[in-house]
Order: sequence, then structure tokens, then C-alpha cells
Amino acid sequence: MKKKLLSVILSVAMVASLLVGCGGKTETTTESTATESTAATEKSESTGEAAPAASGEVQEITWMFWDDLDATEDLISKGYKETVDRFNKDYEGVYHVTPITTNLEEYYSKLNALVAAGETPDCFIVSPGPNLDVYVDPGVAADLTDYLKADGWMDTFNGGEGAFSQQTYDGKIYAVPLNIAAACVFYNTEMFATAGITEMPTDWDGMLDACQKLQDAGYTPLTISAGTAWCLSMLAGYLCDSEGVDLDALNGGTASWLDANVVSAANKMVEISKYFQPTAAGDTNDVATANFYNEEAAMLIQGSWAIAQINGSNPAFEEKCGVFAFPGTDGRVIAKSDSLAMSATTKSPEAVIAFMKYFTDDTAQKYTAEVGGKIPVTKVEYDASKAPAQLAYVMDVFGNAKSTFGFYNESLASTEAGSTFDDAMVSIYLGTPVEEGLQTVEDFYENNVWNK
Repeated sequence: MKKKLLSVILSVAMVASLLVGCGGKTETTTESTATESTAATEKSESTGEAAPAASGEVQEITWMFWDDLDATEDLISKGYKETVDRFNKDYEGVYHVTPITTNLEEYYSKLNALVAAGETPDCFIVSPGPNLDVYVDPGVAADLTDYLKADGWMDTFNGGEGAFSQQTYDGKIYAVPLNIAAACVFYNTEMFATAGITEMPTDWDGMLDACQKLQDAGYTPLTISAGTAWCLSMLAGYLCDSEGVDLDALNGGTASWLDANVVSAANKMVEISKYFQPTAAGDTNDVATANFYNEEAAMLIQGSWAIAQINGSNPAFEEKCGVFAFPGTDGRVIAKSDSLAMSATTKSPEAVIAFMKYFTDDTAQKYTAEVGGKIPVTKVEYDASKAPAQLAYVMDVFGNAKSTFGFYNESLASTEAGSTFDDAMVSIYLGTPVEEGLQTVEDFYENNVWNK
């Protein structure tokens, strides 16, 4: 399987880098000197973290992220840039971080290439959940448990240790969450009013009825990206969940991808696809989202991380952007968070931990809510009146949620299983018969999961 192969590649890369590191190792000692900056010393005192020993050289670290920090309009990304700049200023002369940036579609392939080459970034952003073990199993990601518990850092998070459930493997924590987001339906309130829709859909029939009314009023009802496969499979995941598909049973081999409830979910995706924008097959996530905030479509099914992109690109649209829970899921919501991992081979773990703490301090977490529109992960107090209007709607969705679940492509038996599901959903959308498309997922599981 792709996941196992990647783990092997990453394991080999880890061993190679360790051998290189040990080959010319000499023991040295350092002492704290006056060369440490006053700003860094004060920061250490305020956080309770010991000031780093200084040898007169700045400890350089790298951080890999999935957006261009200089060109982005995304408000969350802009906040991350502010965090980087603030860290570099406060620790001037002691620590310095250099971002490595790319785009979301290419992020993991480029990260994995660096890992395989023995050049793992000191700190890198990850999606939490079952497939984070791609970096845990081969020892690429460092165990952060002791760092989190050492000085009360963990206690600043909502829920304490419970906040790290999706970042924990065998009782050890391997990533730090930065925010929380929910996948919802964003809608244009003016278009809904013009189409005569006064109540938000709460079931599948209501969703289809709303789409038809919008289309009859001359609007494109729904914008989505099939060019970025996870966007389409996010919709498919909601439909599978609403049909009662049991992922544990599928992963364990006691259910089939050709079962009636999976077929029904895929048919529902085909049913609603007639309301997509005509260019959905080739549109990227960014283009599909732009269709919404540029008022070329009435609805967007996307995570609340899109709030920062929507408001950053078209601030005036905020006042007509509503949010409601995806209908028919019986109160279940797809939830996700950006998270940070540390390389197990970093030469400057104290610098990386100090950098991570900047992302979860009060300044960064207030920005997350008040500007970015995401739910903060810490107990920080923020001014709800300053936050984007959409955040209140998302908080309401979370408040009424009975439970949460993850992306399907991150919750299957392997990363390749997730990719196979993504590709099958795109293929079905493009016209492959439902059973034929699902057969590709069934075949993958028979060959790589159930019989292994």
C-alpha cells in the first residue's frame, strides 16, 4: 500500500539522517552568555521556559506551510505570518525561523520529498487524524508529550489533554492543534431571499428543494471543486455518514463498499451534482471558493477555514454570508484542525517548541477568532463582537452538534485508501456508473486491506 511504502521510505530517510549525524559527532558544552538577547530572556521568564544557552550563533530553524505567506489573502495565513515575524523579532540574535511555503495541493508531496532526502523541516504543519501515523510510525515526528506537560502548556488548551485526541498515538502526543474548524454550508443570504427560501434546509429533500429554487431564480445553486478531489469527497463523506455508513465496519472487512447505503450516498452525490457550477470538474478549491464570494454561486460546502479566505478576498461579502449545518446528518459535523509537528531529528528542539508556543499564545489565539474566524484551541478570552459574523454561526453549528467525525480520505485504512475513495467520487461525478466507481474502492480493499 502507498501508506506502508511511504512509511518505509521515511524510515530509511530517518536512519540515514541519524547515521550522518552520528558520523562526525563531537561533544561540546555551551554556557549562557550575555550574547542572549534581552527580548528572548524576558520571553523565557514570562512563559516559564528556560532561556536557551547561547554560543554566539543564532539557532536557525525551518517551518513548512501550505500557503504563500507573502502573496496570500487568507486571513489565517496572514496571522501565521504575523506569528513568524513576532517570533523572529522577540528572539532576534537567539532563534530565527525561515518558512518553507508551497500550495495546499502540492504540500504533502513536497514535504515527503524533503523527509525522504533527509531534509525534514524542523517544524511542519499537518492534518491530524488516523493518517498522521505516516509521520509517527517511522519516527519522523517527535514525541511532544513531555514538552506539553513540562510547564503547564497543556493546561492552557480547552479540555486539557483531551484537546489532543486526534494527535495522540499509543498515549503519546505528536502534534499541537492550532485551531478548530467545521465543515458547513455557506450561503448567500440575498440570493436565498430572492429565491424565496426562508428556512435553511434540515434534510436532503430540503437541500434539493433549495437548489431548485435557486436555479429557478437564475442562480448557480452550488459551487464545489472536483479538480481538488478532497472537496468533492467531503460532500460524499457527509452523504455516506447520513446514510449510516460504518467506516469501522468497512475498514475491518465486515461491510462492503457496494452495500446499499454506500450506493445510496453516491447516488445522492450524482443527484445534487446537476446543481454544481458547469466548471466544477476542473475548478480548484480556490476557484470554487472564489465563485462563492464573488457571488457567482449561492452555496459553498466547505470548512469554516474558508471564512478567512472569503473575508480576506472580499471583506464586503461578510454581511451577506450565512452558514448552516450540512442537512440530514443527525447532528454530526466534520471537524478538523491545523496542527504543528516537530522533526524528531531537529538540532534545535528548544527553538521549535518556543516557536510552537507562539502559535498558541493569547496574541495568536485571539487573532484566530477575532480576525481569522476559526475557533481557538486555548482558553483565551476574545471579543466576539470583533470576530467575523460567520464565526458565531459556526459556533452555533458546533453547539448543536451531537458528535464530530473526520474527513473520509483521512479516516480510511490508509492514505492510498483515502486517495482511492477521492478518485472514485470524482470518477462517479464525471459519469462512471456508481457501482462501477465503488468497485474500484472495493477492489482496493480486497487487495490491500481485508486480505492482508
